[in-house]
Amino acid sequence: MDKNSIIGFILIGVIFFGFTWYQSDQYKKQRAQQAQLDSLAMAQELAMLAESGTDAASPAGADGNAVQPTSSGAAAGKYIDSTLNASYNAEAGYVRLANEKLELVLSTKGAQPWSARLYDYKTYDSTDLYLVKPGYSDFNIAVFAGENLNTRDLNFQVAEVSDTSVVMRLPFSNGGYLEQKYILPPDSYMVRNELSFVGMDELIPRKINMFDIDWKLIIPRLEKGYSNEKQYSKLDYYFSGEKKPEQLGRGGRNASESIVSRVKWFAFQQQFFSAIMTAGDEFSAADFDIRFYDEKDPDRNLMMCSAFVQSELKHGNGTTTIPFDFYFGPNHYRTLKDYDQKYEKIIPLGGSVIGLISRGVIIPTFNFLGKFIHNYGIIILIMTILIKLVISPLTMKSYKSSAKMNVIKPEIDKLNEKYPKQEDALKKQQAMMDLYRRAGISPMGGCLPMLLQLPVLYAMFRFFPASIELRQQKFLWADDLSAYDSILNLPFNIPLYGDHVSLFALLMALSMFLYSKMTSSQMSNDPNMAGMKFMSVWLMPLMMLFICNNLSSGLSYYYLLSNLITMFQTWFVRRFLIDEKKIHAQIAASAGKPLPKSKWQQRLEEAQKMQQQALKEQQKRRR
Repeated sequence: MDKNSIIGFILIGVIFFGFTWYQSDQYKKQRAQQAQLDSLAMAQELAMLAESGTDAASPAGADGNAVQPTSSGAAAGKYIDSTLNASYNAEAGYVRLANEKLELVLSTKGAQPWSARLYDYKTYDSTDLYLVKPGYSDFNIAVFAGENLNTRDLNFQVAEVSDTSVVMRLPFSNGGYLEQKYILPPDSYMVRNELSFVGMDELIPRKINMFDIDWKLIIPRLEKGYSNEKQYSKLDYYFSGEKKPEQLGRGGRNASESIVSRVKWFAFQQQFFSAIMTAGDEFSAADFDIRFYDEKDPDRNLMMCSAFVQSELKHGNGTTTIPFDFYFGPNHYRTLKDYDQKYEKIIPLGGSVIGLISRGVIIPTFNFLGKFIHNYGIIILIMTILIKLVISPLTMKSYKSSAKMNVIKPEIDKLNEKYPKQEDALKKQQAMMDLYRRAGISPMGGCLPMLLQLPVLYAMFRFFPASIELRQQKFLWADDLSAYDSILNLPFNIPLYGDHVSLFALLMALSMFLYSKMTSSQMSNDPNMAGMKFMSVWLMPLMMLFICNNLSSGLSYYYLLSNLITMFQTWFVRRFLIDEKKIHAQIAASAGKPLPKSKWQQRLEEAQKMQQQALKEQQKRRR
């Protein structure tokens, strides 16, 4: 590498890190401002919940299914209907439904979900996992029934309660009532909800054919790494008949969207868990919003999601029932797929080709091995070996081509010395192609197989951070294969790198460096190749170290294994499958003999002749 190239790379590095520092400083300022706004928003939400009679500090779990009363402290005289005013001022209580998987606590104030706890999972710090923290959900139904009605303000009466269901009713003075029925089947994360308007035909005018649903939910942080959890959390919504849902807030960005068409369901999706609401028919329109909290939020909240949707109100003969479904559970592919609602599409497994590899090959293999092996580090090792074996017919050809290139490197260096000038580039290229053919090397035959395995590598890149199977699975020094591993916590934050040292990421980058050193030996000494060598040997491993330091340790572990196996295959091919003497003898035997020309070589020679002709004409004009 010449002096100018070295200076150029140094300047690029200075500019890169300078820009990174500036962006990091600006980012911190923006996040500080956003944290103030988010804290204010959260305070307003909790104040609204308190005003509606739900105290965020109240106990979420009552023994059995008993209704636990609390003081509402609401003012009197808000509604014209005297019975509604009595409900407005009545004390709120809680009803508990539970099965083997889920504990759902419902508040009678608004007949709404108060908390949702998943039994089979824990947070990163080993506490109970509340997908819905007590009092952090605000679910409201707004409808005109002689006057504007908001259920969040009103206390429902518990009419029926059992181990699997509860019925709550909001009575009116005319004898009609609004009913909310929740059903939690055994061994399920799905809660059936039936909203019924009973005897309210004279209260709700015929021209009122819509009612509004407003659901705001603050989802807490549940995982080890904030940036990774934020990166894979978002809001999804699905249109019937589509292949996959739309996404909002992907990559941890605040976002909002207004939908004027019909929506089947929407999901407030944390990295590994989701709260999903599905309409029995369809929502008529929707407004969605997602806001992320700062990493230093004192309450360790991740994001605030809100959905304002409209649902059709069909007038019946005294009773109208509208069904909904609530899912409070893990983003487990098979669990979500079994509901046959396209829920599994919220898991970010990649596009058509990448997603097909993930869903059709990686997940089934992973699940199959998981039936017999409980150490997920061993499962990843076996999967890596299996993947390498399956694609070996492609990669072995590439390794052989690479090994042959290493054998003929002295001949390539001689050609570089013979044709040092830029105007001889075509001659040099033609001579190299002739050398390759005499040695039995196909340059594209070496590159194409490597390109064909890239989809597999990218599919694994998408699979590991989204796989709940890896969540909180320990291996060696990593305490959670779905999050980063750390052998050293730094007292400061390095832009783009983080405040810790991931050993798996470090070993992966080292293996990448060693493999690049191994393969770079076949590169010629052409000065034009110096930049390529620098990128492959130094820049790419360094970039991967920065990228993977905050990603899933399982992913870094997989790339480490893949690199080590590739290095072994390369060594094996060079040591046992390539005969250097035979290749040199083949080149010597074919020297001076004409070789059949491919169409590509014929076009190359035509281009060379055209270049030479252009140079001659240029020289004539100068004379």
